[in-house]
Order: sequence, then structure tokens, then C-alpha cells
Amino acid sequence: MRGSTYLTSRFATQGFTLSCRHSVPPFSGHRQPETVVSVGNSEIFHTSVNCVIMKIRSCAGITKPSLLLVHSELPALTFHKAKLTWTPTLKIPGNCERTSGSVTRFRCSVAGRTFSSTPVSSSSSKPNTVHLNRKQVNPSSLYSRPSLSNMKKERIANRAKVYEFLRVLGIIPDELDGLELPVTVEVMQERIDFLHKLGLTIEDINNYPLVLGCSVKKNMIPVLDYLGKLGVRKSTFTEFLRRYPQVLHASVVVDLAPVVKYLQGLDIKPNDIPRVLERYPEVLGFKLEGTMSTSVAYLVGIGVSRREVGGVLTRYPEILGMRVGRVIKPFVEYLEGLGIPRLAIARLIEKGPHILGFGLEERVKPNVASLLEFNVRKESLPSIIAQYPEIIGIDLQPKLLGQRSLIQPIIDLEPKDFGTIVEKMPQIVSLSKNSMVKHADFLKGCGFSLQQVRCMVVECPQILALNLGIMKLSFDYFQMEMQRPLDDLVAFPAFFTYGLESTIKPRDKIVRKKGFQCSLSWLLNCSDEKFKERLNYDTIEMEEMETMPSFDMNSLMEPRSNESDSEFEEDSDDEYV
Repeated sequence: MRGSTYLTSRFATQGFTLSCRHSVPPFSGHRQPETVVSVGNSEIFHTSVNCVIMKIRSCAGITKPSLLLVHSELPALTFHKAKLTWTPTLKIPGNCERTSGSVTRFRCSVAGRTFSSTPVSSSSSKPNTVHLNRKQVNPSSLYSRPSLSNMKKERIANRAKVYEFLRVLGIIPDELDGLELPVTVEVMQERIDFLHKLGLTIEDINNYPLVLGCSVKKNMIPVLDYLGKLGVRKSTFTEFLRRYPQVLHASVVVDLAPVVKYLQGLDIKPNDIPRVLERYPEVLGFKLEGTMSTSVAYLVGIGVSRREVGGVLTRYPEILGMRVGRVIKPFVEYLEGLGIPRLAIARLIEKGPHILGFGLEERVKPNVASLLEFNVRKESLPSIIAQYPEIIGIDLQPKLLGQRSLIQPIIDLEPKDFGTIVEKMPQIVSLSKNSMVKHADFLKGCGFSLQQVRCMVVECPQILALNLGIMKLSFDYFQMEMQRPLDDLVAFPAFFTYGLESTIKPRDKIVRKKGFQCSLSWLLNCSDEKFKERLNYDTIEMEEMETMPSFDMNSLMEPRSNESDSEFEEDSDDEYV
């Protein structure tokens, strides 16, 4: 046909040839496109076709594709006994496979048999090939991969196995939901075995099950190696991890090293860094510009010497985790309210920074109330706390009751006098019964009556805690060299608190040489400078004859001096022996 475009597909099977020629005439009027089907040498011409015209952008052998392809649907045609069905279809992306520069695939059915032609590629001139009785392959199978649902099911199954393994060991995995865990039981077993080698038990793991999310090689070993290089003792690893297992999640470079560098910048000596970490491992989790910096700044602001900060933090690093507004400031202000100057509080913190850890509401305030209950005068509270800060941090009520019950039968003490003893020596609340009995027996052995012993203890309770050997030497000198009556010691029992060689002997010789007659108080209860002034007096001033040395709050506010290369000190026993 003139002016028409022909597209021919040929199929061969079982001794005869099926040829389909589809003509597309130029658009003019209402002329129908023609489709010619040939079987063998016979040609069937069919013009009654319902057409859908589509434009193909590329076609084999056509440089500028502008081919119009007709989609025709023909009724079944019968030739002899063979049933012929012709369906040239363009399906995108169903039965039609589009490739670069190719024509769509045609499908044709003859007597129930399906034949299909392969697309013609612009890069190949091979004729179409007929595929018999072969299922058409879905194009998406070319990019086949495991479905997301299958992958999810596999993860759930693996996690269920790991959970069951943990439950068998006694580990409760409830808190592990959402945490990335090993996909196999073997890897989880490796982590648990490693934690066991560090000394952690199943109970420890249950206290912080998230530790099971840490990889042995990526997390645990690098962190522990770093701590070991700093000087943290391996023997402390178990307790270290029990207190702060979160350290195993940390990055050495990002999290740990900056904190160590910051601590060194606070004048904590390098040799003390591992001891600080052992005592307070939680410090490794603090932000540099958070609680740590504000607590240090506040302490310096109330009078703690800047050069003392390193020692304070070394001995009590828990300060770095204390909030100023909730802990430190209320504590300082309460002590100020009792009558202790702020600078004196700063000195108390320098000497014993652990006092900041005394709970204000839970311990400090109840202890102050207990002291008042046991006949301690309110005006004596500053002196008591300044002499023995621990008295506001211990469980005081039962100690007061116990000590009063112990000392009463030993020296026949009146209940009202117990408050006076606490005012003069608050450490009495921690004094052992054995010490009190031995010292009372010594005084009685020196010739003092029970009443005199009671008076001496009420006047100077320190004599119940002194070294008995030194007391014996002082008493021998008093009796043999000074040859004074026992009443002088009853009047001034603090005689036993002065050094025999440094104070008592030198002053006694000077006074006897000058021919002075003075009390023990006039002789001893003054500084060396004041004693030299007294020697120039013609007479002894009665107002200078103080009966007992008193605690001087001003002496507390004097700056401390560094005496050690390392500020770290082991906890000491508070009890006097």
C-alpha cells in the first residue's frame, strides 16, 4: 500500500510460517489501518480493526524515530482447523519491555499456542527469536533482593534467641528493647564472659543491663586500656564499673581525655588523677562547663584559696558533682547563720572538704537540734563545729546518749555537765569507753579523789584522750621538780596538754629563777611572746590569770600551708583511742 508504513513480525513453527504485517496509512480522512495475517502461502486481509495510536520514540533502524504504532484488537480467525488469535499489544511496563532503541514485543496465539517475538535492539541486527512454552520473566526480578519484611522477621528471630539466652543466665532483658545487640548468641556470650573476668556478676549486669550493648573490642578494651595507662589500678576496676558502668560506652578521645585534661587544669597533680578517678568515677561523665566549673567557682568565691582547690578536689572529688544552688550554697549559708564566719567555713572546707557531703536536711540540722537537747549552749555551736566538723555529719543522737551513759558511772558525772564537756571537747562523742576508763584510773592513781577527777574532766575533758605515757612524765615533773600541790592541777588540768620539754620545763625554770609565785594558768596559758612580757611585770595581774585556754576562731581563718606533694589521703578513723 502506497504511503503506508509496514511493521512485520514473522513466526515459524511446526512446518508453517505465521507472518503478521501491520500497515499504518497516512492520516487522511477516516481510513482504517490495515492488518494482514499470512499463514503459509495464504494471506488473510483484515481491515475491521479498532485502533489506538501510540507514538514510539525509538525504533530499530530508524535514525529519527517517528513511527506510529497501532494497537489492534482482532477477533479470532479460523484457518482450516487452526485457531488464530492476533494481539499485537504495547504494554508499559507489563508485557512490553522497553529498552534503548527497541520495538515492543508482539504476542500471537495459534490454536492455543502462544508465540512471542523478542524486542529488536538498535544495537543488534539479529532477527527476532521465538520462545516456546516459556514463562515471561518479571523485569523487577533483575533487581531482586531480600524483602524488608523478611529482614525484619530475621532480626526479630535472632533477638528472641539472644533474649532467651539471657533469661537462662538470669539476666532480665526488658530494658534492652531498642538497644542494638549482637545478632548471635555467641557474641553475647563473649561480652558476658568479659564482664565476668572484670569481676561483675549477673546482679551487677541486671543493675545496668545496657552494658550488654558495649562491644568488647570497640568499647570495653579501649576504655580499660586508657584507664590503666592513667594509673587506675586493675584491682579497682570491679568497683569502678559497679559505680559507673556507663564509662564503657564512652569514647576515649571525645569523652574521657578532655575530662582528665580539665582535672589537671584544676591543679590536681598527675599522680593524684588515678586516685581521684578511683574514688569518684562518675566525674568522667560530667560536662566540662557544667556543674564542675560552677562548684569550683563558688568555693573560690567564698574564700577557698585558689592554690588549695587542687587539694580540696583530690581529697573529696565529689564536690565536682554537687550543684551550687541545691547543695553547697545552702550548706554554707546555714553555717553562717549559726555564727561561723564565711572565711572560717572556707578554711573548714580546705581542711575537710568532705563536710560538704553532709546532708543539710537529713543530718546537719537534726544534729544541731540534738546538741541543744543535750544542754549545749547555742552560742557554743560555732566553736563546737569549728573544732570538730564531723559532729554535724554523724548519726549523733545515739552517740550522745551512749557516751553520756558511759561517762556518768566512771566519774560520777551530772547529766547537766555533759553538755559542758561536749562544748569543750566535741570529740567526746567518738571517744572509746576503754580510753575514758584508763585515763580516769590514771588520775585516781595519782591521788585525786573521784570528785576531783570529775571536776578536772568537766574543766578539761581533753585529759581523757591524751597519751598516757606523756601524762605520766608531766605528772612526775610536776610532783618531783615543781613540788606543787595537787589542787593546782585540779584548778588547771590543762597542764597535761602542754609539752613538757617545749613549754613546761623552760618556763618553770625561768619563773623559779626570778622567784615568782604564779598559778599554772599564768605560767602556761599564753603565747611565748606574751610570757616574755609577763616576766617584765613587777606584779602578777589577776585578769591575766585565765583558767582555761579557749578556742580562737580567728586562728581557724589563717591560710593553710601545703605540706605534701600529694593531697590524696586515705580515710581515717574518726574514733579516738
